[in-house]
Amino acid sequence: MTTIQWFPGHMAKARREVTEKLKQIDVVFELVDARVPLSSRNPMIDELVSHKPRLILLNKADLADPSMTERWSRYFQGKGFKVISIDSQTGKGTEKIPTIAKELAVDLLEKLKAKGMKPRAIRALILGIPNVGKSTLINRLAKKKIAKTGDRPGITKQQQWIKVGSELELLDTPGILWPKFEDQVVGFRLAATGAIKDEILDFQDVAVFLLKYLKDEYPNLLVERFKLEEINEDVIELFDAIGRKRGLLMSGGNIDYDKAAELILREFRSCKIGKITLEKPEQ
Repeated sequence: MTTIQWFPGHMAKARREVTEKLKQIDVVFELVDARVPLSSRNPMIDELVSHKPRLILLNKADLADPSMTERWSRYFQGKGFKVISIDSQTGKGTEKIPTIAKELAVDLLEKLKAKGMKPRAIRALILGIPNVGKSTLINRLAKKKIAKTGDRPGITKQQQWIKVGSELELLDTPGILWPKFEDQVVGFRLAATGAIKDEILDFQDVAVFLLKYLKDEYPNLLVERFKLEEINEDVIELFDAIGRKRGLLMSGGNIDYDKAAELILREFRSCKIGKITLEKPEQ
């Protein structure tokens, strides 16, 4: 299996910048991928922002298993966080964000009032790993295209303040990913969802990881999408069956595993296989 590690220099710089900016911040919005809510959390974030009120945003909820998203919401609420599931592409759920930001900053606003100071916009910091949808969310909240977006991780390279109405200001930051995946399964989950640049991956390894999970947790979706007669316990035979069904053959009738792997990942990411979550709270 491939060892997945990725920590471009701009991420080390982002960590320093976040630490410097926290003095100006009232609340933190932590954006995670609803398909991999724990794996897409940066362990460094707890250490960096533990003293600030936090809202966890389960983004891409439209691609995730709704029953699992509900379970993950309860999991994070149990840890004392405010949580909402959103889809930053369509804006579903994002309308609740300014109201919850005010709730989280209520103590601060009361202190300013007590000192006779005018109320000001709440300053929020958006944190998350690359390709989790931060820029799309910012553009959605600001109701205009401000932050650069792209389906490649690592698009945002510097920080910027963005106004959301008169009551909220957002600080976008480059995605922060930890330097080493202590648990390789975390790396494969992130690779499957597209949080890691595809150029540094072995598609076949990631597709094998994904198929193993899907055959155990979502066999019916596999059967339906790829018109399979049965789910073979052997992942390579399952790979073969999908390759044959889609006609991904090389000369001599052998399966083109690169094309089959790419197809499986593409259809998972675009939700064509179905609404899928790749981890459970109890894991």
